[in-house]
Amino acid sequence: MNREYHKWYSPRLGRDMEMLIHGHAGVPVLVFPTSGGRFYEFEDRHMVGTLSGKIDNGEIQLFCVDSVDMESWYNKNVGPRWRIARHVQYDDYLIHEVVPLIRQKNWDSHLVALGCSFGGCHAANVAFRHPDVFTGLLSMSGAFDMSNFLRGHYDDDVYYNTPTHYLANLSDPWFFDHYRRNTYIFATGWDDQCLGSNQHIDRILSEKHIPHKLYIWDSYNSHDWPTWQKMVLEYL
Repeated sequence: MNREYHKWYSPRLGRDMEMLIHGHAGVPVLVFPTSGGRFYEFEDRHMVGTLSGKIDNGEIQLFCVDSVDMESWYNKNVGPRWRIARHVQYDDYLIHEVVPLIRQKNWDSHLVALGCSFGGCHAANVAFRHPDVFTGLLSMSGAFDMSNFLRGHYDDDVYYNTPTHYLANLSDPWFFDHYRRNTYIFATGWDDQCLGSNQHIDRILSEKHIPHKLYIWDSYNSHDWPTWQKMVLEYL
């Protein structure tokens, strides 16, 4: 399996950022780690190994990025305005630094955002905010309203980075035109603490007639890596 390590100084984040690439061809997949996780988490948790057949066959290529969650959503040392501002910088980094690197490596017409748990929130947000860039989404056990991290602070940046908020009020036909061309998949379980969040976004997307799929697994301990390994093999 082709494996590449990349590290560069991000002018948008003001620090070094790291990434692992797994595979040589196929549909490019931008992989987000779980809460505060690192770029090597997907590999360490055997998700890359689970997908090795598809990777080796050139069906998919994984681009596993770092997070800045501990500097944004989970940073208790700064006020809520700085937390959301840091996340906005992260979104800028993804679109203007990570995506161009992906396109240097892979010119497939598709681009999928993928994540588990908190990574599922990142994946959904970037995919719905930029439907002209991302053509697909796979969220496993994601949660989609992070405003509770901000101690009551609310502004436009919070609104436009909370999928359940901006999707519920969306009316711009440009977004709907792109959404209807794309593929959005959500997977969760009956015992998942994020089940309600997935059912909520499912209702919003259904009301807005945005094509998507919600799969609810009847499995024990669904909010964990063994279940996510099965889900990713099934839906990616």
